[in-house]
Amino acid sequence: MSTSTPLRTALIGVTLAATALIPLQGTALAAPSGTDPAATAAPSSSPSSSVSGIEDATALALARSLADPAWSREVRGAALAADSVGLGRLTGDAAAAAGRKLAAGITEADRGVAAAKGLGSGTGSLLRVGLADASMRNRLASGAAPLVAATPSDDDGRSTFTAYDSTGAAHELDLDSAPDRPVYLVDIDGAKAVAKGLEVIDRTLASKGLGRTAQAAGTNPAAASGIDTTRIDSVRVSDVEEPFFKGDAEIFTLVTGFGKDGTPRVDTVEMPYLNDEDTTYYPGQILVNWCTYKYDMADAVMMEDDGDTNYQALAKAIAAVLLTITDQGAYIPLADALLDAIPTSWWTDDPDYVDSWYTLARTSSGLRNGAAGNGWMTVSPYHVPEL
Repeated sequence: MSTSTPLRTALIGVTLAATALIPLQGTALAAPSGTDPAATAAPSSSPSSSVSGIEDATALALARSLADPAWSREVRGAALAADSVGLGRLTGDAAAAAGRKLAAGITEADRGVAAAKGLGSGTGSLLRVGLADASMRNRLASGAAPLVAATPSDDDGRSTFTAYDSTGAAHELDLDSAPDRPVYLVDIDGAKAVAKGLEVIDRTLASKGLGRTAQAAGTNPAAASGIDTTRIDSVRVSDVEEPFFKGDAEIFTLVTGFGKDGTPRVDTVEMPYLNDEDTTYYPGQILVNWCTYKYDMADAVMMEDDGDTNYQALAKAIAAVLLTITDQGAYIPLADALLDAIPTSWWTDDPDYVDSWYTLARTSSGLRNGAAGNGWMTVSPYHVPEL
């Protein structure tokens, strides 16, 4: 471990009183002269700010605020009581002055994260903090001074990440193993972000005639006695690219085929239970609702929200490609078209491709291996009767 090493040359950090950006460049990352480290707040964030940049600025601000012993004890207690805690709630309920001073900056940073992910202003708090690894609990409880880091990207080829201490100095840590000093990680509530993000995709695609539209089961005569579906009985993935510090994977699936009107459509499937690789889950979850499709075939693309995913932009990119595809009177696999819609630049700690399943049929049953060899699922036809 080495100290006083720069992580980025981006402008991060801001004092709450001045709300002025402080450039963090060179080798020294200490708080500016005359600034109370405990008074440092997260930066105000524009919609163009990246999620990783906001997380890093928030980590630095939180680290400096821990110079206040009373606030440091509050954060320690919260980190020991739960795997993670929302920073908005933690600072909003703070008894210590340093925590209260952080609250406004955290609120603004939360807004910046929501904007960067295309989630809108009603998303609420997304930033959270927790220990990087459970093995650090005893050292933290014993009073060891913690570092604070933004959740690092595991897709940019780096072997280290940067954490900050309460003076603002930076420490380079190894990505491949848990450090011997407690580290608080600042990240976002991935489960909440995925749930809100899939709502954005649904609304955006529906507005283009490509998603959950008026072609509902209630308008389909075949649904009078219920609906036919394909159910996931079990599912397992081999590699979701999550190192020790990343926590649970945030998996979702995009199911695509041709709607009743012959237009391509995409249905989103949230999979909040699918957290760990090499673990078999038995969700009994509906994957495909066949009453919304023209043909008895559909494709499924499984992805992971791994960072700076902008769901509004993702939906628009998918729509732009699928709207160019016309019904030729026979089923055409759409999985490749969907994947091609995603810009190459997004495959960097963004929505990671997990696997895809082609030509799932209404009658598909049993084991289906993913095309990429990274996962499998067992499926079965399942009729959902009308109430």
